[in-house]
Amino acid sequence: MSGLPQALMDYLRLRRSLGYQLRRPEKLLQQFLDYLEAAGAETITTEHALAWACQPKEVNSGWRSQRLRVVRGFAKHLQNLDIHAEVPPRDLLPWRAQCASPYLYTEQEIVALIEAAKTLSSPLRVTTYQTLIGLLAVTGMRVGEAINLDRDDFDARHGLLVIRHAKLNKTRELPLHATTVAALRCYLGRRDRQRLQAKSPAIFAAENATVRSAV
Repeated sequence: MSGLPQALMDYLRLRRSLGYQLRRPEKLLQQFLDYLEAAGAETITTEHALAWACQPKEVNSGWRSQRLRVVRGFAKHLQNLDIHAEVPPRDLLPWRAQCASPYLYTEQEIVALIEAAKTLSSPLRVTTYQTLIGLLAVTGMRVGEAINLDRDDFDARHGLLVIRHAKLNKTRELPLHATTVAALRCYLGRRDRQRLQAKSPAIFAAENATVRSAV
């Protein structure tokens, strides 16, 4: 299987050039190659792919299907290089995702969340989470995007937030209302008075940790 590691590197490089991050697929595919090596397999076969995808036995059907789907993507790429590589059938481990129903918070519920943040352990932590909740409510940005914001991503002069490494690893600019700009400046001013700026570049930080590590 000497050519499989290089083929995997080429496959990941190609997909990432198209905007995919592939952190989990890379880890899974490395594990799959280790499985093939231990089995003495020279290339991908449906039998080996299915056996690996079903490990361990106690995992649910959705996880098995996801593991096999990751192998399918790589196998289709590999088949262009190795005519002996097999692509597992799409319906070998069928599973349909159950999409969660979106929930829209009412204005009263958002106010209640902001009020509930007052019960946190310190004044700075209170204002951190209140500002975070308010920013999510008025911009509609994803929570992961908000907690990954650094101070350099906030342009108070032009009223903009720069969202980096968003979906498909893209970057976009998010315009802010003047009241939102004022709220963020007020929060960051309070952080500066607590001398937290030198400890973390993240916008949302409280005393000894960034919010991104606590959420």
